[in-house]
Amino acid sequence: MLTVDSLSIRFRRSAAARPVVEDVSFSIDAGESVALVGESGSGKTLTCRSILRILPRGAEVCGGAIQFGCGAERADLLRLPAKRLRDVRGSRISMIFQEPMSALSPLHTIGAQTAEVLRLHGQASRAKAREESLRMFERVGFPDPDRAFRSYPFQLSGGLRQRAMIAMAMVARPKLLIADEPTTALDVTLQAQVLALIKTLQAETGMAVLLVTHDLGVVANMADAVVVLRAGRVMESGNCADVLGRPLHGYTRKLMMAAPVIPECPAPSFPCPAGADAILEFHDIAKTFERGDRTVKALNGVDLRLRRGETLAIVGESGSGKTTLARLAMLADRPDPGGRILFRPDAGKPAMDLLDQTGAGLLGYRRSAQMVFQDPYASLSPRMTVGAIIAEPLAIHGIGGAAERRERVRALMAQVGLDPAWTNRYPHAFSGGQRQRIGIARALALDPALLICDEPTSALDVSVQAQVLDLLESIKTRLGLSLMFISHDLAVVARLADRVAVMRAGQVVEQAPPGILFSAPLHPYTQALIAASPEPDVSRPIDIATVARGAGRPDLWPDSFRPTPDRSGPPLLEIAPGHFVRRAA
Repeated sequence: MLTVDSLSIRFRRSAAARPVVEDVSFSIDAGESVALVGESGSGKTLTCRSILRILPRGAEVCGGAIQFGCGAERADLLRLPAKRLRDVRGSRISMIFQEPMSALSPLHTIGAQTAEVLRLHGQASRAKAREESLRMFERVGFPDPDRAFRSYPFQLSGGLRQRAMIAMAMVARPKLLIADEPTTALDVTLQAQVLALIKTLQAETGMAVLLVTHDLGVVANMADAVVVLRAGRVMESGNCADVLGRPLHGYTRKLMMAAPVIPECPAPSFPCPAGADAILEFHDIAKTFERGDRTVKALNGVDLRLRRGETLAIVGESGSGKTTLARLAMLADRPDPGGRILFRPDAGKPAMDLLDQTGAGLLGYRRSAQMVFQDPYASLSPRMTVGAIIAEPLAIHGIGGAAERRERVRALMAQVGLDPAWTNRYPHAFSGGQRQRIGIARALALDPALLICDEPTSALDVSVQAQVLDLLESIKTRLGLSLMFISHDLAVVARLADRVAVMRAGQVVEQAPPGILFSAPLHPYTQALIAASPEPDVSRPIDIATVARGAGRPDLWPDSFRPTPDRSGPPLLEIAPGHFVRRAA
C-alpha cells in the first residue's frame, strides 16, 4: 500500500545543510498498522507530512521516493502532479493531526468541515454529505451527532475535538490513515476508547494505519510493526512483539527502560511514617462555577490530608477537579462557604485556617507552598532570562541583595542539574526537560515545605520524564518536602506516590497506598483507569470492556457504587486500614 524508500528531508538553510531526516525506509500493507516511534525532534512528523507533501516552510525532500497504491494506480507521491495529489489527499490518504484546535478552522462548524471532505472530492451532494457526516459522528461516539454537526471547535471538549478529527479523516473511507499523536492530549480512558475505535474502523474498512507516537504503550496496543527513529535516522525496525520484547539497539532499550509502567506489586518509593502529622488538610471542600445559565459543581465535599514528608498523588480525568483542588491549595481561588483548608507549617504546632489569612499570614503561606506547572513552555516568561525567572520569587519576598540572589540562583540551578553558567540564557534556548527543571528551581527558591506539582511531566518525552521524576524524588528526600502530585498517568503515580486519591466528578472515589490501590482496586472508576493505562507489552493489552464499564455512565456500576441523585453520596468508607472507597455500607 505504502513504501517509503530512502527518504531524506532537509531545511533550506544552505546547499550543504545536513538532512534532518536521513535515509528512512519502511512499508505498510493494506490492513496493517505501523508505528513511528521516537522522542520529540526525531523526525516522525516530518516523515508523515512528506507523504502528503505538506512540509513546513523551508523544509524539502532531498532524496528518496514514496510509492502509494496498488497495481496500475501505484505512483510516487513526491512526483505526482498537484492536481492528482489533491485527489489523493483526504480521499485516499487522510491524516489525524496532533492538536485539533490548530488543525480545525475556528470559523466553521465541525459538520461543515467534515462534509466539505466529501463535497470537495465529488463523493456526495450537500444533503448526502451531511447524512454521511452525521453517520460518522455517531460512529466515533458523539453523544448527540446533530448538535456536534452544528458546533464550532471551541464549543467541544478536547476529547470530542479529537473525535471530530477522526470523523473528518475517516468520512471518505481512506486507504491509508496517518495518525500523528492522536491521543496525546486525551485522558487514559478516552485514549483507550479512541484507540479501540481506530482499530474497529480499520478492521471494517481494511485501511492501513501509520501511527506516530512517543508512547510505547500505545504502540503495543496498536501496531503490527515498529520503526524507531532518533535524530532522523532509523535505529531499529521490525515486528512489534520482537522490537518491544527483545530490543536490539541501545536506544530502543533506553526508551523501554524509561517507559513508566504500573508494577504488579507497586510500593511507595519513600514510605512516610504512619504517625506523621498533616501539613495540609482539606475539610468538606466544595467549589461551584457559574457557566452562563448553568452551575458546574467542580468539587463536592472533598476531604484529604497530606502528611508531612509524603507524596500524595491525585489522579483522575480532565474535569474531575484535580487542578481546581490545586488552585484552592495555592489560594489562587476560594472554595464555597463551609469548607476549611488547614496548613501546619511546623510539626506539632497548631494549624492555621488558610481561608482566614490576610496580609502577612497569606504572604507567609505562599512562601511555604510553591507550584510546578504543567506546561514548561507556557509557564516561563520568554522575555526574562533564566536567572531572572528563578530569582523573581526572592525579589517578590524581599529576600537578599542582588549578589546574594545571584549566588542563590546559581546554587538552585546546580541543584536541579543545570549549568549555573546558563543564567543569562532565555527559555527558548532550553529543551522541554530543561525548562521543567527551571520551573522546579523557581519553585524551590523560597525553601518551601510544600510543593504542588500539576502534571509536571505530561508534556515531556519518556526519557526526559524519567529524569524529572528522578529529580523530584531526589529533592523530596534531600529537602524533606511534602508533595501534592497531580497526574492522569497512573504509571508515574505508581512510581512516585506514598498515597493515591482517585477523583471523579469533583469527589474522591477511592484512596489507598499504591501497593493496595493498583493490586486490588475496588471502585469501578479506579478499575477503569488502571485497565486503560497502556503498557509496552503486547501480551498485556488494554481491557476495553473494563474501561467502558467503569468510565461510562454511573448507572452501569454496581448498585453500591452509584451516586445518589443529589451527588452527595454514597459515603467514603474505610474498608481496610488506609483504604477508603466511596460506596454504600
